Amino acid sequence: MEMGMGPVAETPDAYIAALSGWQLERCWMMRAAVMAAAPFEETIKWTNIVFTANGPCILIRAEEQRVLLGFWRGKRLRDLEPRIKASGKYQLGNLVLTETTEITAEHVASLAAEACHLNAELGNPAARA
Repeated sequence: MEMGMGPVAETPDAYIAALSGWQLERCWMMRAAVMAAAPFEETIKWTNIVFTANGPCILIRAEEQRVLLGFWRGKRLRDLEPRIKASGKYQLGNLVLTETTEITAEHVASLAAEACHLNAELGNPAARA
């Protein structure tokens, strides 16, 4: 796996299958929690697992030393999860996870449900105004 890039995969199942160790366990847990939280569609975009609901919503990216749980409206989720760091312009935010970072499936699911709710309420974050 290249630094900064997830595994090259054509499907989310293949992406998860390409991982090992703590990243496999963490990504598998987060993917299951996200999919259980709301009616997301998932695909591979930009070498990430991307979850969409009225536009892009959440991504999972495994890197060499960390895993990112990214949110298109992450800045709005910081009250629920203060570890989310703003990323770039717009409302993007990432939760950076290492092997020792603690997070539960329930917490991931609550963040995913709120992210889906924000897209339903505010519209597609990728749409041009």
